Amino acid sequence: MAEYLALLMFAALVPLLFTGFPVAFVLGGVGLAFWGIAVVLGLENGQSFFLVVSRIFGGVVDKPLLVAVPMFIFMGQMLEKSGVARDLLTMLQRLTRRIPGGLALSVTLLGTILAATTGIIGASVVMMTLLALPVMLEHGYNRPLATGTIAASGTLGILLPPSIMLVVMADLLSVSAGGLFMAAVGPGLLLAALYALYILVRTWLNPSLAPSLGDSDAVPITVAEVTRCLLPPLGLMLAVLGAIFAGFATPTEASGIGAFGALLLALFKGRLSFPTLREVVEETALTSAMLFGLFVGATAFSYVFALLEGHHLILSALEATGAGPWHLIAVLMLAVFFLGFFFDWIEITLIILPVFAPVIAGLDFGSHVPAGLVSVWFAILMAVNLQTSFLTPPFGFALFYLKGAAPAGVALTDIYRGILPFVLLQILGLGAIILWPEIALWLVPAR
Repeated sequence: MAEYLALLMFAALVPLLFTGFPVAFVLGGVGLAFWGIAVVLGLENGQSFFLVVSRIFGGVVDKPLLVAVPMFIFMGQMLEKSGVARDLLTMLQRLTRRIPGGLALSVTLLGTILAATTGIIGASVVMMTLLALPVMLEHGYNRPLATGTIAASGTLGILLPPSIMLVVMADLLSVSAGGLFMAAVGPGLLLAALYALYILVRTWLNPSLAPSLGDSDAVPITVAEVTRCLLPPLGLMLAVLGAIFAGFATPTEASGIGAFGALLLALFKGRLSFPTLREVVEETALTSAMLFGLFVGATAFSYVFALLEGHHLILSALEATGAGPWHLIAVLMLAVFFLGFFFDWIEITLIILPVFAPVIAGLDFGSHVPAGLVSVWFAILMAVNLQTSFLTPPFGFALFYLKGAAPAGVALTDIYRGILPFVLLQILGLGAIILWPEIALWLVPAR
């Protein structure tokens, strides 16, 4: 009977998520309601649900790893508000002005660098839209190509370390955040390379889609300018990731380095003011509160699901159907892809991982994936898949960010047409990582 209640929990959760009510309250409310039903039916003790409080404070609030979340958010907000990212984009545009599709390539490069320093999708997409899109359109760029490049490049921050999503996944899967960061480097660079290759090939076949700027910028570029614009963000990226990969610092400690480094960069550029600092702190607090509210609701939901033996139900169903590990991976990847049309990454992650993490950890892929790295590999597959949730209509958040900041002449249909090739490239990248796990696991030490 308890297992049937676990099934009904999912059946009730899905329509409630579409009501527009805050997801944190939906998750927590469904958990509380079904615990109450279990108590009425005599399946649970009347005091058992109150153990969720110790789960929240002992399993969520008390985890040092999650301190990295607000620190990385602060770092990204400070780099965006201080103009470091803006200076970097301007320099990349000047360096690539003679190449067909050079502006699009500079946006892809900037998206990759920002992903490795900030990881804030909304800030990256809006900033690149405001700074790059008017210039691209002014020089005759194809609108779908321009908008698709900006949206896709902005989403790299969800995958490349130091990604907030990877920190959350590491906690939910009980794996090393540093290991996930290492595993994400190959897939993130693979997607960036696919974007750049697509732009190069398409503009080579049809140069009219993205004309080069030629010598329209007659001001010569000096080594000092390049150094001033490129070295600060690259130095911060190396300080944060290098400390983690070299084993000098944990992700939590490295997040503090990143936040302090972003403050120093803003100070050296003369852009650190009290209004800027207040705005960054407010944005960090609001975003962190939203994320931790979701943690609380998801903890309540997953705890009640476990009480009702939902994990055993999943395992029993798999054994009864004879479905192997590859079938489960295929089903989960399809489910995550389609959920991405309607929900944000945090909602999908907090629904899928707590339920399936125990199942995934026990899967055996033979020599294809080392047994100790299955959870890491699965987390990277999830991360790559969840990138599409920012680009797929009707609720792709990157599309809304772009549309809100785009010039008046850019239609939503232009944006939808533009993101389609990049979604296909993301799916291609996902397939490559499934077929060749070494893309993700070559840096991760064997367990």
